[in-house]
Amino acid sequence: MTTQPPQQPTEPTYADRVFRSPLGIAGGVLLLGLTGWFCVDAMVRGEGRTPWVALAGLLFVVPLVVAFTIRPVVTANEDRLRIRNPFRSVVLPWAAVADVRAGYSSEVLTRDGAKYQLWAVPVSLRQRKRAARRQARAAQDDPHGRTSVHARVDDKDRLAPADQTVADLRDLAERCATRPSAQGEPQTRWAYEIIAPSAAGLVLLVVLLATG
Repeated sequence: MTTQPPQQPTEPTYADRVFRSPLGIAGGVLLLGLTGWFCVDAMVRGEGRTPWVALAGLLFVVPLVVAFTIRPVVTANEDRLRIRNPFRSVVLPWAAVADVRAGYSSEVLTRDGAKYQLWAVPVSLRQRKRAARRQARAAQDDPHGRTSVHARVDDKDRLAPADQTVADLRDLAERCATRPSAQGEPQTRWAYEIIAPSAAGLVLLVVLLATG
């Protein structure tokens, strides 16, 4: 009778964390609705070259609206960070990430010196000021006399949303950089599905306006 070798415990896997801008998506849907309304109306009721100009404008504008509002997303798990920006997608294994920070914008620095912005994690100075006021009030009310820096560390809900997201991503980078499955080099891909139709619409629009 043969005995089976003991099974090695496997590490639990967790669902990817997804970060997007709800306001950006809502604004994009609104802009798409308005653009479609005006352009379709021009194509139906317009005369002469107007329908063709409206069609070219629609082909040019819609991909750009999608690129800057709906498309951006950041996805993170214990192996890598995926960034989908308006015109480019980037996959960064955690071992390749040097830092995640938020100044006037959120960005990732890699160990080879490259820098990628996180369009899906916009920084709001108004939210940051509001969070700073909450930290100051918490420090004043703290019976132990802690400063606002301590309040920020001990109570994460006093951070602005973008700063909290950056802190979470930085924590993932620090914890997971040594994982065997988190090794590798950055990979980038241009969003030709956005660039190609928009460029075609721009060329068509220029030709129609120039020959009109």
